[in-house]
Amino acid sequence: EVKLVESGGGLVQAGGSLRLSCVVSGLPFNDYAIGWFRQAPGKEREEVSCASSYDGSTYYGDSVKGRFTTFSDRAKNTVTLQMNNLKPEDTAVYYCAAVYGPGRCPSADGMEHWGEGTRVTVAS
Repeated sequence: EVKLVESGGGLVQAGGSLRLSCVVSGLPFNDYAIGWFRQAPGKEREEVSCASSYDGSTYYGDSVKGRFTTFSDRAKNTVTLQMNNLKPEDTAVYYCAAVYGPGRCPSADGMEHWGEGTRVTVAS
């Protein structure tokens, strides 16, 4: 059974930091790209970051570039999203998701496996 389990969400003041973790099990971690997506109330799910399985490359959405960093720990099958300088507009439910193959993540519709999400609230 494939499982992606997110943790680390919570309430933080604007300008603060949070670290989200996604533990992946039930699939060959090194063969999958792992992405972080988020969905705010009334908005579509958007890509935050993607860590490519092929060469370890990372990609970021324009709204988080320079503030968020994603990295993988292959020994622990874990992908982490470090979020700094958080803004109220970062408030959302954050999901990790997996897709087989090299390269960057497709859109949310193209991801194959999803976690249940962790809520991040940034207070102004």
